[in-house]
Amino acid sequence: MTLTCLCGQARVETTKKPDFLNECNCTLCSKSGAVWGYYDPAEISVSGTTLGYSRADKSDPGAEIRFCPTCGSTTHFVLTQSAVAKFGGDTVAGVNMRLADERELAGVELRYPDGRAWSGAGGFTYVREARIIGQSA
Repeated sequence: MTLTCLCGQARVETTKKPDFLNECNCTLCSKSGAVWGYYDPAEISVSGTTLGYSRADKSDPGAEIRFCPTCGSTTHFVLTQSAVAKFGGDTVAGVNMRLADERELAGVELRYPDGRAWSGAGGFTYVREARIIGQSA
């Protein structure tokens, strides 16, 4: 899959569809307008210029959101070094799947985690039931 920002300057290429998507309601995810698909960094490549932002309201932010400096589209995130150390050394990259054509995501499960209520430990609860993209409700 090839995903681009609105102006086309930043591109993210993936080797496959994500296993699932998260449409999280935490302030970072909702205000960045992202629906995340998760990948091992070896499964994606990013080209073009992106800038990064880590939350200033967290003493130890876990992610750096990347975005196009021209059009402002959120493209992806990477875990901070602190988060990689905290969660066992596995690195994860999140790709903003809102940049994809929804038809390319048919058959992928879309989940709705309650990030606003998440304490940062353990699993998420969900604000509503998951759905499969491309299937009627």
